[in-house]
Amino acid sequence: MIPRAAYSLVRQLLAGFPIVTITGPRQSGKTTLARSIFAERPYRSLEDPDLRALAVEDPRGFLATLPDGGVLDEVQRAPDLLSYLQSNVDEDRRMGRFLLTGSQQFGLMSGISQSLAGRTAFVELLPLSHSELVCAGISSEDLDTHLFTGGYPTLYDRLITPQHWFPAYVASYVERDVRQMLNVQDLDAFQRFVRLCAGRSGQILNLSSLAADSGITHNTARAWISVLEASYVLFLLQPHYANFRKRLVKAPKLYFLDTGLLCWLLGIQGKAQLVTHPLRGAIFETWVVSELRKAWLNRGERPLFYYWRDSNGNEVDLLIESADRLMPVEIKSGQTLNKDFFTGLERWVGLAGSMAQNPTLIYGGTGSHERKPVQVLGWRDLIGVVPRK
Repeated sequence: MIPRAAYSLVRQLLAGFPIVTITGPRQSGKTTLARSIFAERPYRSLEDPDLRALAVEDPRGFLATLPDGGVLDEVQRAPDLLSYLQSNVDEDRRMGRFLLTGSQQFGLMSGISQSLAGRTAFVELLPLSHSELVCAGISSEDLDTHLFTGGYPTLYDRLITPQHWFPAYVASYVERDVRQMLNVQDLDAFQRFVRLCAGRSGQILNLSSLAADSGITHNTARAWISVLEASYVLFLLQPHYANFRKRLVKAPKLYFLDTGLLCWLLGIQGKAQLVTHPLRGAIFETWVVSELRKAWLNRGERPLFYYWRDSNGNEVDLLIESADRLMPVEIKSGQTLNKDFFTGLERWVGLAGSMAQNPTLIYGGTGSHERKPVQVLGWRDLIGVVPRK
């Protein structure tokens, strides 16, 4: 097992909650993490039809087989079980009895908000981060390898290539989740929609344009975006609304959570294609934002991330909120620093005044230094992006 940064966070939360729920995309390592923490306790997967039938038909009997708790995997498959789990942990007040995992935010979060509010802590486990790969001694020194492979653990503990794994992953998990949640009949249209979304990663989301290009209605596009969010395929980065005397863009930006999946959807066959690919900048930006999101979540912190753009096209790729300050982050894939890289940061800092803290440029090179007032970080030094308290 590749050590996960969230391991200590889950152990800490188990000391103060009767239940900890680990959410995240399928195949991100949730089950492996939960079973490593509860190595001596029972494991029940509700993907198993027999166990799911028992949990649905006789929930009290099912929980009676777990007097000291255990791991309940893919618990959204038996949503009614959560109400009985509430009674169970209310009667037995011991902390740290159950670890739940789930891969669909729709069914899982709605059920937990109704039944287990105040009884469970949440940990979002995304695919492996760059820092986790470094700590495990399996990180590549080549940026394009990271972008092309992504972070799904299977690609690091099995002899399988991204070109062979991602088609099976999409067919087995993403498309199945869509059918379970929305009963999508036209799978070809959905596949086309996902690929068109991939071409827009790192861009401001225009639902009307996306729907028209996909040959579907605006409402269908909105519903499918929601499903992809709920399945942890992509996320939306909201704009920051602070008014710096400018008209602001108010639509969110779209990002995929894993650049390996993104590259496969874009038809990229190998890392060599990335060098001159027209979307390389967007892929690198997607990777950086996703890596920072992982870093915050692995510490148990909610990532208060935004972007800023005004009607004149002035933009900062990422704003990180901390207390009453905002940390602007500009992201450039080029390996050679250019004075134009700093233009957006300098303009935003001038507008934001005292709200600005620690402006940072992350680029595709490897050297890190300070060019006052901007902190310059190469891609290997992402961990240096931490707002000052």
